[in-house]
Amino acid sequence: MTQFYEQVRDRLIRYAKVDTQSSNHSDTVPTTMKQFDLARMLEAELKEIGASDVWLDEKCCVVYGKIPSNMDHEVKALGLVAHMDTAPDASGTDVKPWVLENYQGQDIVLNEAQQIVMKVSDFPNLNNYIGQDLVLTDGTTLLGGDDKASISAIMTMAEYLIAHPEIPHGDICLAFTPDEEVGGLARDLDLQRFGSPTAYTLDGDYLGYYEDETFNASAAKVTITGRSVHTGTAKGIMINSVDIGAEFMGMLPAFEKPQFTDGREGFYHVVSFNGSCEHTELSMIIRDHSAVEFENRENYLRKITDELNRKYGEGIVTLEIKETYRSMKEVVDQVPWLVEYLVQAIRDCGVEPQNLAFRGGTDGSALSHRGLPCPNLSAGYENAHGRFEYVPIQSMEKNVEILLRLVEIYASAL
Repeated sequence: MTQFYEQVRDRLIRYAKVDTQSSNHSDTVPTTMKQFDLARMLEAELKEIGASDVWLDEKCCVVYGKIPSNMDHEVKALGLVAHMDTAPDASGTDVKPWVLENYQGQDIVLNEAQQIVMKVSDFPNLNNYIGQDLVLTDGTTLLGGDDKASISAIMTMAEYLIAHPEIPHGDICLAFTPDEEVGGLARDLDLQRFGSPTAYTLDGDYLGYYEDETFNASAAKVTITGRSVHTGTAKGIMINSVDIGAEFMGMLPAFEKPQFTDGREGFYHVVSFNGSCEHTELSMIIRDHSAVEFENRENYLRKITDELNRKYGEGIVTLEIKETYRSMKEVVDQVPWLVEYLVQAIRDCGVEPQNLAFRGGTDGSALSHRGLPCPNLSAGYENAHGRFEYVPIQSMEKNVEILLRLVEIYASAL
């Protein structure tokens, strides 16, 4: 047990019990008002540990805090961002976190009464944590380590720095945001108030994993207008929009779908298909790491639309494409020291850095393109968004060490 064990453990358990689940079906800001419960808790805690410039944006539910520089010359500011909401994929109500100490590789009974068991055969990553202590659920809710494990590490780091003013550091700028899990993408983060020209998000899976590249992403809506008449007299008159929708889907590359791709391979994904003879809608997402291939994918959907309109009549098929986020890489690559410092901090703390092109997006994707270059450090959780989520306490401890080492690197950088 290190000096941070109890702090990160107790913080995660305390935060996890606060229901902060966001919603895909809300137009409010934030999408659920209960996210303010954790926001106010963090606001009070930041003030209690002695952070400065603490402020909760009551309109947008963003919490800010700062640890001012204690150096006699200017050094780079360090920015850290984490999200407060949990995913709508599994219940976040009445979370009952508990700790399994000294895990020994066995199947884990999460809920004896309901016979809910986390089996190693289903979740082989458990083998990576033998001898460690795991924060778990009771199998009826998610845990919320995504992203409360990160908040626990950031707050523990902040408390330690404030309690040890002899440690030299520049400005440490903190922000906790809502609605990441439903595409919020930190859109209401006030960059001027935040105060750092660069930052890191903390989010993602296993310890030591960092991201400087994400998908480019867009959403597409295909609308098909048909013509319905009595089936007995339909020949040459009926235009069945369901059939055209199926034809549209059939023109998509058969193996360029999420279930057939990995690594840097992009895809098309039909999220929903709803239709009748007269009206059909397809909802889709498009993903690719390569900006060129991503543009080609969008153009291919336009080509399908044009071809079907030539076949069935102009305006029968309409296509609307909206950008969701872009890869952070083209922005982050312009500030190479951001990743260099992060890799050094991870390695200096005895962890081998691992980097993969992330098959998704982060708040950092959007923040980077808003002018805040923002790679990502993993939070250390496993099985996010589900009832079998868990967080190794030792991963949170190590993230505190990595953050403190990053502070040292920033303070000594030229």
